[in-house]
Amino acid sequence: MPENISLKHKIALSLIPGIGDINARKLVSFLGSVEAVFHEPYRNLIKIPGIGSSLASYISERSYLDIAEREAEYVTANSIKTFFYLDNDYPFRLRQCDDSPVTFFYKGTADLDSLKILSIVGTRNATDRGKDTCKKIIGELAAGHPDLIIVSGLAYGIDIASHRAAISNNLQTIAVLAHGFKTMYPSIHKATAGTILKNGGLLSDFLSDSLPERNNFIKRNRIIAGMSDATLVIESGIKGGALITADIANSYNRDVLAVPGRPDDQWSAGCNNLIKTNKAVLVENASDIEYSLNWQPEKSKVPAQKSLFSELDDKEKSVYELLSAENEMTIDAVCRSLDMPVFKLSSLLLQMEFKGLIKCYPGNVYRIS
Repeated sequence: MPENISLKHKIALSLIPGIGDINARKLVSFLGSVEAVFHEPYRNLIKIPGIGSSLASYISERSYLDIAEREAEYVTANSIKTFFYLDNDYPFRLRQCDDSPVTFFYKGTADLDSLKILSIVGTRNATDRGKDTCKKIIGELAAGHPDLIIVSGLAYGIDIASHRAAISNNLQTIAVLAHGFKTMYPSIHKATAGTILKNGGLLSDFLSDSLPERNNFIKRNRIIAGMSDATLVIESGIKGGALITADIANSYNRDVLAVPGRPDDQWSAGCNNLIKTNKAVLVENASDIEYSLNWQPEKSKVPAQKSLFSELDDKEKSVYELLSAENEMTIDAVCRSLDMPVFKLSSLLLQMEFKGLIKCYPGNVYRIS
């Protein structure tokens, strides 16, 4: 089937040893298409900047096309969606990250472009205080933001506490896996993963039969950091995966938040250091998160918007109605739809942001607040 041939090449691109997500993008850009990568002769590949003889040899072998074809058959048979970085529906937050996965797999009901997405990470050796704080903050957020999606990594400790707190508060939650869909690690969380599948989703950029190897967890963290508006760290030692995720989020210019702890608490040392070095905003409750991210609780947002809407001029109303209908649009798309010069529209959008009616996301993407 044609769609499987296309899917096969999308998957195969990410399987080339040593290519990496950044070089894969460069290679496709240079040759013009994904399929062209696997049809280009070795003598031409080695002339491409950044592609050495070893990488050119791997590409020329084309043995990964067979593996990719089997994977394409598996994901199709199991209703697993494949996202490719050139696809129109590739999540816009991840699209802003240079090293986001070229290809990843997703199964679930949650919208990866949802208006509000928060990643929560922390130590696997979570204390009762840490778990209680996690439950408390998620409970507070759920009261004012029923459309919020919580992202974490399904690991022991804060990760699983975040997923379960989201479920118990009727929020959708997404687990980013460090392995393929044929495995579930840790196995003790399999039942929770099943619930997440019905109330959110499971996401992985690994082949279905991949096992949870050590390096996979570090690679997985970039997705957790990249697919959300902010990353909240609840308990972390001075070293650990949660701090790696926080560093990645900072490199993406995403907000990083951290819950402080006692100075002598080893499981708060990482959070305290993030705050002390101005790498994270101090968070004690949901209100701190709302303030940092400019999130307005639903109960107070709607009346304010109705009042403001009645005071808008015709041009502002046109923009508001357009964004309401389209869910999200780039500034260029709004310009074309309304036939308005970009300099006038930029000023108009800024005024509407000040009024709390719209919000600008990475890539000059606008949505209703």
